[in-house]
Amino acid sequence: MFKNLSHLKKYFKKYKNKILLGILFIVLSNIGGVYIPILLKNSIDDLKNNLHFDLVIKNVLLVIATSAVAGVFRFMIRQTIIVVSREIEYDLRQDFWQHIQKLPLRFFQNNSTGNIMAHATNDISAVRMFVGPSIMYSIDTGMRFFLILPIMLWMNTTLTLFALLPLPLLSFAVYLVMKKIHVRYTKIQEKFSDLTTKAQENFSGIRVVKSYLREDYEISQFEKESKEYLKRNMDLVKIRSLFQPIFYMIAGLSSIIVLWKGGTMIINNQLSLGTMFAFLTYLLMLIWPMIAFGWVANMVQQADASMKRLLKIFNEPYEISDSEKTNYEIKSVNGEIEFKNVKFRYKENLPFVLNNISFKIAKGSTVAFIGNTGVGKTSLINLIARLYDVTEGEVLIDGINVKSIPLQVLRKNIGLVPQDSFLFSDTLKNNIMYGLENQNEKIVEYVSEIAQLKKDVESFPNGFETILGERGITLSGGQKQRSSFARALAIDPKILILDDSFSAVDTHTEEEILKGLKNFMKDRTSIIISHRISTVKDCDKIFVLDNGKIVEEGNHLELLELNGIYADLHNKQLLEEELSELG
Repeated sequence: MFKNLSHLKKYFKKYKNKILLGILFIVLSNIGGVYIPILLKNSIDDLKNNLHFDLVIKNVLLVIATSAVAGVFRFMIRQTIIVVSREIEYDLRQDFWQHIQKLPLRFFQNNSTGNIMAHATNDISAVRMFVGPSIMYSIDTGMRFFLILPIMLWMNTTLTLFALLPLPLLSFAVYLVMKKIHVRYTKIQEKFSDLTTKAQENFSGIRVVKSYLREDYEISQFEKESKEYLKRNMDLVKIRSLFQPIFYMIAGLSSIIVLWKGGTMIINNQLSLGTMFAFLTYLLMLIWPMIAFGWVANMVQQADASMKRLLKIFNEPYEISDSEKTNYEIKSVNGEIEFKNVKFRYKENLPFVLNNISFKIAKGSTVAFIGNTGVGKTSLINLIARLYDVTEGEVLIDGINVKSIPLQVLRKNIGLVPQDSFLFSDTLKNNIMYGLENQNEKIVEYVSEIAQLKKDVESFPNGFETILGERGITLSGGQKQRSSFARALAIDPKILILDDSFSAVDTHTEEEILKGLKNFMKDRTSIIISHRISTVKDCDKIFVLDNGKIVEEGNHLELLELNGIYADLHNKQLLEEELSELG
């Protein structure tokens, strides 16, 4: 019935010794617990026949001792099964995080951050409740029934059968309610993902919200989402609220039947007072298992719904990873790059972003890709680092298909400065050294000098130890780009890719960076993507892209002579510079 939860078997297997020990403690605790009513029965019957103070003391001490032993084992249950549930929660969260880290960019483009966060928090917590309390109370409840029922039958079979008459009603009620809980809880988790996404987007885009005076609008939108979340929770609460009244009603009905039938039997001398007392005590001991059974059923339904959502992510393929084609003898790359008849699209039903691209970049050369927005420049360089794989054709480095190069080796040798410079909420130094396994402050200063960042850092309150705000909010756009640039240089890459990395940098600073880069990138391959002709004019070769194809190639002077797209861009930018000077 709960096939999604069966995927937890590997975690149970890992902690099977602790779980088995916990089950043993449940058995011992229940043996002690169910023995107490027998002691009370014997005490009442003994006192009725032979009233002695010593006998009272003896029975009281026996009850206290038995309760103490049962209590110790009850404590040990939590120290095993509940602790195991926390350990499994930790393992599940680590596995989830590890899996998420290896998923391709495509996954993150199709799933919101808020949705992923909801899986990592609420869903994993719901599964933990099944692993710990649900299993503990299920075994505890089952064990209690298993021990109490034979004792009740031994005491009086007729009275036991009368007491159990209402129980079939319990099974039927649980069956009906559990189905409704599963559906409602799934809807709650889906809405929680929407709510988390809304909050995350709002916090990330707070500048835009404030700039456009949309605070009231965002409040109303969040209120709308919250009300729907509340409504779905209330739908579940209505179903949950049926559980306890049903169980108390059934337990009360059993008590009434026992009092009626048992009282009649005592009057007719068919039952002793001690037996009647023990019987009612056992019945009271079974009330909590009845309630726990409903509570457990509720948690199991929630956990199954949450595990289903988690498995949807766990079943996402890595797409881009090492395979049987990977040659682990490759330890580094030199930097020669070749595209052979490469075609690429993001989804099967979408048009090709790159169409039949072929070119070769010699090791140690500096090349550029230029073209209007949306022609496929960023898509092209993403294929080099295998952030995506080609749809058709081949991407080769040093004459070897990138799919044969170990992913760790490939990306370790590529320094990529993306268009959107992302910085972590950490020190500037740690951001620059992010790609390094060992700290090296000399490298930080060296690459910061090339990136023209060092002079800015000198004005920071704590220099390189300055803590940056979320996404580097305390830095200007240009400083963020240069910090990202320094981070790429710090890993000492054989291939450096700059994806429009000077858009927030003035032309003078850009010239200084490119000048320093010439010495650093000697005998290494550099790829520059830019809209500025001034950025690419000194490159060894320039490729012009249009509609996913290379339409022009050559150096700056050769492309000007062609009088095509490149020449047109050059003339427009010259005109813009002249107009800005006049202004």
